[in-house]
Amino acid sequence: MAAFTDDFNRADSTDLGAGWVEVSGDWSIVSNRLSPGAAGGTIILRAAGAMATSDNYAQVTIATTTAASHGVWCRGNSNISSGYLWRNDGTSWDLFQVLGGSFTSIGSFAGAAANGDVAKVQAVGSTIKGYVNGVQRVSVTDTAVTTGTSVGLRAESTSALRFDDFAAADVATGSTGDAALPGTATLTATGVRAAAGAAALAPTASLTADGIRGASGAASLAMSASLAASGQTGVVGSATLTTAATLTAAGTTAAVGTAALAVTATLTASGTTIVSGNDDIDVTVGGPYSRWSTGAPRGRWRTGEPDGRWEVDDPWI
Repeated sequence: MAAFTDDFNRADSTDLGAGWVEVSGDWSIVSNRLSPGAAGGTIILRAAGAMATSDNYAQVTIATTTAASHGVWCRGNSNISSGYLWRNDGTSWDLFQVLGGSFTSIGSFAGAAANGDVAKVQAVGSTIKGYVNGVQRVSVTDTAVTTGTSVGLRAESTSALRFDDFAAADVATGSTGDAALPGTATLTATGVRAAAGAAALAPTASLTADGIRGASGAASLAMSASLAASGQTGVVGSATLTTAATLTAAGTTAAVGTAALAVTATLTASGTTIVSGNDDIDVTVGGPYSRWSTGAPRGRWRTGEPDGRWEVDDPWI
């Protein structure tokens, strides 16, 4: 990949230096700017070094403009008898196809150039584009010029024109700092590839609220997997909870280390069952010895006695 730049920040001279070839006319440096002189007619300048490929661009800042033809070109041959030119003439920006020395307009954008405008022309495959200040103004498909590694400028020789900060380079297609993503690649919400140092997520992969895969160092969660309020799976080192499992307010199961409670189980305020491994329940009803016992052979209820008792199977009942 080749690149070339020049800011023209050097002493006034009619010699531009080894980086340039004056194809026609007499170009010079004046007050750290590039000048096309004042001789009249159209003159051409190109970078001495060629780009590495035919997919390339060139751009220049128009430091001072006027109503005269001036612009930048790419994918050219050594004398601009072929290539693409993006120029302004004081009324519009025009994109030209140059073939065998013949200029054909293939795109246009109305508007005069302004001082400080950055003009850029780019050719990548059959797509040719013209930009002003980084904004694409023209894009066309053209196959007339398929090869060319020269870049440069073309302008009328008039003292009113000045240029600054020329830049040109090859255009690396298909990637920007990384391998190009295929059209079917899945991106996360932040625009990062679904796979970054790991296998790509399947289109059906479920993500947690914080964007982590449902499976992180473990088997992928099923679509029906239930998550606790903390975002953890219903299973943490134990069997998966069923959809009917009852959770306490803390998010744990109603049964931890014991059999699950039945739906009809009654809990005390402390969360324990009224019955816990015992058939009898003592209920004090006003006497220190009063007791209601289930399963006794005789049933009897006596009140007003310290040992009053109701026993089932008593013939009095």
